[in-house]
Amino acid sequence: MKLWSILGNSQKLDGGAMFGNAPRAMWAKWSPPDEHNRIALACRALLASPLNGKTVLFEAGIGAFFEPKLRERYGVVEDRHVLLESLARAGFAPEDIDVVVLSHLHFDHAGGLLAPWAEGQAPRLLFPNASYLVGREHYQRALHPHARDRASFIPELPGLLEATGKLELVEGAHSRLLGDSVRFHYSDGHTPGLMLAEIVGPESVDGEPHGGVVFCADLIPGRPWVHVPITMGYDRNAELLIDEKKSFLSDKLARNVHLFFTHDPDCALAQVVRDDKGKFGTAHEVAELQARTLAAWAA
Repeated sequence: MKLWSILGNSQKLDGGAMFGNAPRAMWAKWSPPDEHNRIALACRALLASPLNGKTVLFEAGIGAFFEPKLRERYGVVEDRHVLLESLARAGFAPEDIDVVVLSHLHFDHAGGLLAPWAEGQAPRLLFPNASYLVGREHYQRALHPHARDRASFIPELPGLLEATGKLELVEGAHSRLLGDSVRFHYSDGHTPGLMLAEIVGPESVDGEPHGGVVFCADLIPGRPWVHVPITMGYDRNAELLIDEKKSFLSDKLARNVHLFFTHDPDCALAQVVRDDKGKFGTAHEVAELQARTLAAWAA
């Protein structure tokens, strides 16, 4: 199996919202803002092939589905569908994708499933042969969002996914489609039922998988958020998220599971470390993955 980091459309969002509980003097050192107080964010997907005999895309970024006015409002930089270009550079077409794994259905993680916006055209899915995995609890949130996060969802998307007849709602640690090759963890601090996919590593210690890679989604959007107290203004329950993050990072450190970041503009993959004061950080940072194997993590 080989892995690719697949860049989608990038965003610029308000730094204060992205670092909700941190003062500007602190977060500006990590993510320098522009004249509008916005910071640069990636929308990075992870491609694995073959994984349980399938070509699997973990998330799809924000895409180009917004009409021009909303594209500007939400800071989407490019007006073309960058994810498709990145897939093509890696040697894949939309038709090659067998499974799409979605941590959650917020538009900056699932919008890339849709064709680019065109005047008078209804939203449509771009991956004709794909099955879709979504956490069951989060799917219910998408169907019945709270007023606080309603704008984060694409109203038409659940119906489009169901219409494929290939939507699997996942509840436990494993899915029917991907079996033991992917282990799912769950978090409720950012959004109910956020599903974090761990590609199981080649090693096993006392029956526990070691040496894999986990898609951190919005539990840990990038390296600055590895610091446990740092949360986003978009998180529904910051205190819960902090507790979840501490447990999550402790587990990944103990099992040498590397972190894959979707929103970090400069880093796709990193190893978890912890200093003598107990503060988590990252090491062995990798900017992009190009047909890299899991065995290469230790290289």
